Amino acid sequence: MGAAMDFRLSRHAEWELSRRQIPRELLEAVVQNPEQRLSQLGGTEIRQSRVTFEDGRMYLLRAVVSLTKEPPLVVTVYRTSKIEKYWRLT
Repeated sequence: MGAAMDFRLSRHAEWELSRRQIPRELLEAVVQNPEQRLSQLGGTEIRQSRVTFEDGRMYLLRAVVSLTKEPPLVVTVYRTSKIEKYWRLT
């Protein structure tokens, strides 16, 4: 078995992973080593990375993470093809 996850998934995030057919391994990689971290109000952070899915298309995988919990809690997760809309050019 691999390294232990240093975060938890909310029930909603678990449901979204299943409903949106997002592999858990991809979510783990984005949460633990995102290309970008965007701080939000209320102690949350969006962690996102550009990921190529099984259909060969690139999507932006976004995880909303609550940093006020210990360990951090993934509140929701989704992928979008609208990379330019969310990507921060910094």
